[in-house]
Amino acid sequence: MLLSDVVIILCRPSEPGNVGAVCRAMKNMGLSRLRLVSPEPMDEGTIRARTVHAPDIWEGAEIFASLAEASADCAFVAGVTRRRGLRRKNITLDPRELAEWLRERHGRTALVFGNERAGLEAGELAFCGVASHIPSADAFPSLNLSHAVQIYAYELFRVLGAAAEAPAQGAWVPLVGPELDALAASVTGSLASLGFYKQPGREDQERFFRDVFSRAGLTAREGAYMEAIFAKAARLGKKRSREFDAGGPGSSP
Repeated sequence: MLLSDVVIILCRPSEPGNVGAVCRAMKNMGLSRLRLVSPEPMDEGTIRARTVHAPDIWEGAEIFASLAEASADCAFVAGVTRRRGLRRKNITLDPRELAEWLRERHGRTALVFGNERAGLEAGELAFCGVASHIPSADAFPSLNLSHAVQIYAYELFRVLGAAAEAPAQGAWVPLVGPELDALAASVTGSLASLGFYKQPGREDQERFFRDVFSRAGLTAREGAYMEAIFAKAARLGKKRSREFDAGGPGSSP
């Protein structure tokens, strides 16, 4: 992966000074892709003043209505959060671990940061394929948004900055957001056809499969193969059920 593959996404940012400082932090470390999701109204003059020598990062920033739209072209989505607990990710990497993990990946990656006051919402974190955290003192674990971005930008630059050449043509191209959604839905659809979800749980399993497929970096061909395996298993399961009901070869004596 190259630095140019990394996208910084700010969800619902509210402080113009922080946004400007994020631009500066990104340019310090060779990052250039900034996206904002539903930002609060902000004074652009303050943003530009805090960018210092990085106004081009702000000028090239894109604004989206949702995290799904902002990361639709990304194969990997990592959410930055200090929170742990029920219904949150059970896998979390620190900035250096995340950068090292991304070194061997191919495809665009989104690094997602939440609002300055409350961080990422539960639904935003659930959308991310992996969580990441910055180790800090228990007495005061909350970091300023731009400082957090600077830490990740440094680790990414340290690991990815030496890469000088893009992957060769025909290299590994992993599935991105909507493709991962469709694959997870297809897999759980095959399971549903077998009566797998007589109790609630399909939505949680769709998120589980999406996360696993994202971290695995499946290509389109691998995704199609995975989909075919589950579809065939569903067909065979239904066929065996019909034979059992009819007293045929698949039935018990």
